[in-house]
Amino acid sequence: MARRKTSAPLIPFKVTGTGSFLPSKTLTNDDLAQFLDTSDEWIRTRTGIRLRHVLGKEEIPAQMGIEAAKRALSRAGKTSAEVDLLLVATNVPEEPIPGTAPHIAAGLSLRKAPFADLTAGCAGFVYALALAGAWLQVGLARTALVVGTEALSRFVDWEDRATCVLFGDGAGAVVLERKSGESGILGVALRGDPTKLHLLRIEAGGVRLPASCATVQAKKHFLQMEGKGLFRAAVGMMAEATRAAAAQAGIPLAAIDWVIPHQANLRIIEALVKRLRIPAEKVVVNIDRVANTSTASIPIALDELVQEGKVEAGQILALTAFGAGACYGTVILRW
Repeated sequence: MARRKTSAPLIPFKVTGTGSFLPSKTLTNDDLAQFLDTSDEWIRTRTGIRLRHVLGKEEIPAQMGIEAAKRALSRAGKTSAEVDLLLVATNVPEEPIPGTAPHIAAGLSLRKAPFADLTAGCAGFVYALALAGAWLQVGLARTALVVGTEALSRFVDWEDRATCVLFGDGAGAVVLERKSGESGILGVALRGDPTKLHLLRIEAGGVRLPASCATVQAKKHFLQMEGKGLFRAAVGMMAEATRAAAAQAGIPLAAIDWVIPHQANLRIIEALVKRLRIPAEKVVVNIDRVANTSTASIPIALDELVQEGKVEAGQILALTAFGAGACYGTVILRW
């Protein structure tokens, strides 16, 4: 593949605002040990997680995305009326029909801006970011809002320690504005491998296996995961996509200032860092405090990095993720 000059981005835009939201309720590993055959040490050594945020029973999931989006818009100095596109990455929608995006659009009082859900497993935010950038590039919008939001605590079996300890709830958002200049996407590699669709799934609740007494009793509405297969696939997929995106950008991996990987498991992140030979200090990790928030994990981590003042203009960021499907990919952008 021919190497591109990096003087101009592949897809020009500027991230003008970021935001995130985590529910106030938390569950520590010790809390889980009160009703599961597990311990803080067992969970931390296998996942790197020590606590997760979860929605209360009466809390509305879409409100997380609304709050994250409001914060991103405020920091961008934008109003809802200036949003030309809303893309919402999520795995389990607010309702099967009409989904999550309309609820967030209503909460933001959007009027005519198009909105849509995007389902690509935990890689959904990376996919949505690339799509929104392309939308801006072709002139269909000037300001785009991309949200990743997830409430998987409501779809895990709290009697299954192999899965329920992994996930937390939360949302993150970014505002993108069409601008010429040095910032924007330098390289993008989005991939799919349907041979691995069995690794992570919720079997029931769709048109293939609609909800019934039998599906509920069989616990087919809970998230099912093949952990070992997922681990092996995830590291290779993210490494491949990151190398491909860097090649398209025409940069060596050493030129990347920050790597923000999907926060699925600390062991996966460490294995990825080792395979790519990237210094650990360049890799953003917050899984210990938020657990796996799926599509929300990257925008939450990005917002934390920005609010801590660690991202500087001109720096190069690699956002990489994998998820159900299997969908995976990397977006490399210049801040």
